[in-house]
Amino acid sequence: MKKLLEVCVDSLASARAAQAGGADRLEFCSALAVGGLSPYPELLRQIKAECSLPVRCLMRPRAGDFLYTKDEIDLLCAQIHTLRDTGADGFVIGALTPDGALDKPAMAQLLDACGDKPVTLHRCIDVSCDLVETYRDAATLGIDTVLTSGGAASCRQGTAALAKMLALRNELQGPEVLIGAGVSAAVITELRAALPGARAFHLSGKKLVESGMRFRREGVPMGLPGLDEWHIQQTDADAVRAAKAALLQ
Repeated sequence: MKKLLEVCVDSLASARAAQAGGADRLEFCSALAVGGLSPYPELLRQIKAECSLPVRCLMRPRAGDFLYTKDEIDLLCAQIHTLRDTGADGFVIGALTPDGALDKPAMAQLLDACGDKPVTLHRCIDVSCDLVETYRDAATLGIDTVLTSGGAASCRQGTAALAKMLALRNELQGPEVLIGAGVSAAVITELRAALPGARAFHLSGKKLVESGMRFRREGVPMGLPGLDEWHIQQTDADAVRAAKAALLQ
């Protein structure tokens, strides 16, 4: 399989920058600051009108854990159908049981909603009880990609688990191991040396863009206290370009 650089975006400006920097695919979400939530179909329509890259939509109904109620699974399925009709090229999904295993009935329902679109298992694997078993379950379900840090806060800390999953990928001809969390050009170079089978990476490549607001009332947070209201996170085309160059070396 060829090398892959996926960039996670939550705005049209970031999608434009990712394409300009040489990304191979977009993961599209909303609310990237809280780890990403299900995106808006109207914004997907704008991105598809301007960008030629394939777009996989992250499906997550809320922040927090990946233990979903029936109502939340039903909501995700409805959102998937809407985004399919809007032009999504694939989806990024995941659900766990209370004991940390992949929730196969919930996954089956989500996969049915995805239809014939390709699917990534998202980083719920990184908080599952057994990464290798969760990877095997994803392979059995026909998922083509698993996004993972190796069960760690960053991929640099998860190299031992990543090595196991890469070996399992080769053994099973299983889902691609898409390495994420803390990815940059330097990290790609480092991990490709440590993990010769690594060929797919996921990053946001964000920079902080200064707000255009001149009047700024401090101490009135619009969300979680501590979040900066006066800078906007956007993908940096140069960061993507550097990451792509590191991947192709």
